[in-house]
Amino acid sequence: MEVILLERIKHLGHLGDKVKVKAGFGRNFLIPQGKAVPANEANIAEFEARRAELEKVEQATLQAAQQRAAKLENLAVKIIAQTSDEGKLYGSIGTKEIADAVVAAGHEVEKREVLLPEGVIRSTGVYDIAIQVHSDVAATIKLHIESEGGEQKPEAASDAEGDEADQAE
Repeated sequence: MEVILLERIKHLGHLGDKVKVKAGFGRNFLIPQGKAVPANEANIAEFEARRAELEKVEQATLQAAQQRAAKLENLAVKIIAQTSDEGKLYGSIGTKEIADAVVAAGHEVEKREVLLPEGVIRSTGVYDIAIQVHSDVAATIKLHIESEGGEQKPEAASDAEGDEADQAE
């Protein structure tokens, strides 16, 4: 099945490209989502008439994505999680938790935009996380994952000092 793309689709093509796709992908996804139209004479003529309008919309979307990426770039987000003594998390930090933390920091991000190519995070530390705001635009944020028991460690240290003082007497 041949279709004309009405927007850029990753791994498939750009706006206006005439591509051959499997019939199910075209009928069940591309056409109902408004991402493509069947490549027949009437649709080709209609697309050529609307090409300038569609390109303006595509350009506006790209500029909006670049502005969002500029705001997100170099953002630092902290997540507090329960951990073991070795710094391993009880559970994991995934795209939903990262997106929620970025939203709490005052930026709009959906969980599908957060990229974790190596899978979920299972230990404390600092991570560079990619946020894909558009198929052509990505931003990188710093994610600090810290132990929830951070306050308890200084108390344990002060107890140890007290024990040393008791032993010295």
